[in-house]
Amino acid sequence: MMVLSLGMMIFNVTQVDWSAPMQGKSTVAVIGILAAGSAFLLLFILTLSLKIKEQQKKG
Repeated sequence: MMVLSLGMMIFNVTQVDWSAPMQGKSTVAVIGILAAGSAFLLLFILTLSLKIKEQQKKG
């Protein structure tokens, strides 16, 4: 899932018109970048919390 969100971010970065990032399709691409970044961050936090939980069980 993390790889998929990174792929979505990379794809959306290529779709942004950097001279006018908040006009037309670029707005959708920017929203997509933010959404994929949020999903990646949440999945990363979940992964870390599961690793911490396993460490607590062991030690």
